[in-house]
Amino acid sequence: MPVASNGPVQHIGRWQDEYTAFRRDLHRHPELGFEEHRTAQLVCERLRALGIEHHPGVGRTGIVAVVRGRRDSAGRSVGLRADMDALPMHEDNDFEHRSRYDGRMHGCGHDGHTTMLLAAARYLHETRNFDGTAFLIFQPGEEGHAGAKAMIDDGLFERFPAEAVFALHNWPALAPGRIGLTPGPAMAAADRIEITIDGRGGHGAHPHAAVDPVLVAGHMITAAQSIVSRNVSPIDTAVVSLCAMQAGNPGAMSVIPARATLVGTVRTFRPATQDLIEGRLHELVGSIAAAFGARATLKYERIYPATINHERETAFAADVAESLVGADNVVRNLDPSMGSEDFSFMLRERPGAFARLGQGGAEGGCLLHNSRYDFNDAVIPLGAGYLAALAERALPLPAAEGG
Repeated sequence: MPVASNGPVQHIGRWQDEYTAFRRDLHRHPELGFEEHRTAQLVCERLRALGIEHHPGVGRTGIVAVVRGRRDSAGRSVGLRADMDALPMHEDNDFEHRSRYDGRMHGCGHDGHTTMLLAAARYLHETRNFDGTAFLIFQPGEEGHAGAKAMIDDGLFERFPAEAVFALHNWPALAPGRIGLTPGPAMAAADRIEITIDGRGGHGAHPHAAVDPVLVAGHMITAAQSIVSRNVSPIDTAVVSLCAMQAGNPGAMSVIPARATLVGTVRTFRPATQDLIEGRLHELVGSIAAAFGARATLKYERIYPATINHERETAFAADVAESLVGADNVVRNLDPSMGSEDFSFMLRERPGAFARLGQGGAEGGCLLHNSRYDFNDAVIPLGAGYLAALAERALPLPAAEGG
C-alpha cells in the first residue's frame, strides 16, 4: 500500500494488531441503530484509558471526543465523524470473528470506521501536532435512522462548534491504498415509498367478482419504471426501485387477497428531480388504482438528503490524501454513488467533505451490504492517518513548532 514514508499512517501502523483485534470484536457484536450500547461503552473505555475527554449520550448513543492541540491561538476547530451501527441482515461468513447474532451484521464496515476514528483520536492525543481543537464524532444510527440528524438536534454543533466536518467510508470498488472524493453531489438522497393497494378479495376461480390488488400492483411496478426513462432528463440521474411486495398467502393458491403493499426507494441528487418523481408517483398510483376499480395510497418519506461535498473542503481533503498516498492514488473526481449517507445532514450545517477509502473486494463480488462482506483491516492505518492528517492540516501549528 503506497504511503508517505513518515507521518500519522506510519505512527498508527504500529498499533495494527491492537486495532485489528478491536475491530473484529466489534464485528462479532454488531448493534443496530440507537442500540449501540456495547459499542459506545467500549469506545468510551478506550478514550478514558487514554485520558481523552469525551461526552457520551449525544443523539442518544453517540459520543464526541475532544482533543486539544499543542496550542489554541485562534480558537479554531474541526470535526471528524465515523458511524457505529450495523445492519439487520444475516452474515454468511465462516471466519472466527463473524457475527454472534442472527439477523445482525456489520455489512457496511462501520466497525472499521469506528476503529479508525478511535485510532485517529489516540494519535492526535499523543502528538498534539495542531493548533486548535479536534472533535471526534462517533455517530449512531446511520443505517436508516438518521443518527446524524439526532446528534445535530441534540446540539452537536452548539456544544462542539466544528468549523468544518469530514468523514470517510470504506469503498470495495477502490483498491487498498487509494482514496476517492467527489466534488459536489457525492451520494444520492434516499426516499422511502410505500404503496398500499386496497381491492376486493375473492376466489381465484372467479376473478370477475373480485378486484385483484396483485394485478394492480403489477401495473404500478411497470409504470413506476417509466418515470425516470420518460420524465427525468437524460443528463440528470435518478433511480426508482420497488424492492418488496406483500400480498396474499403462498399457501392459499386460489385466494385473491384484498390488499397488496409495495415498498421501495427513490434516489436523486437534485431537489427538483425529487419533487418531480414524488408528484408523478402520486399521479400514477391514484390513476392506475382507479382504472381497475381499486383504491391506493402512497406514503412518500424523504429519509436522507443528498450528500453534497463543498468544493473548497473537497479540494483540501484531496490534497491531504495526496500527501499520504501520492497523486496517482487519489481520485479527485470519483463518480457519484446512488447510495446515500446521513453525513448529508452534517454537510448542511457545516462545510466539509465525504471521502471513500479503497479497501478492495469488489472484484470478488463482495460489495457493501453483502452477506459475506468484511472490512479490510489492512487499511486501518491509512484511514485513521487520513482522518488525523485532516485535523493537522486544517489546524496547522506555526512552522517553527510543527512536528
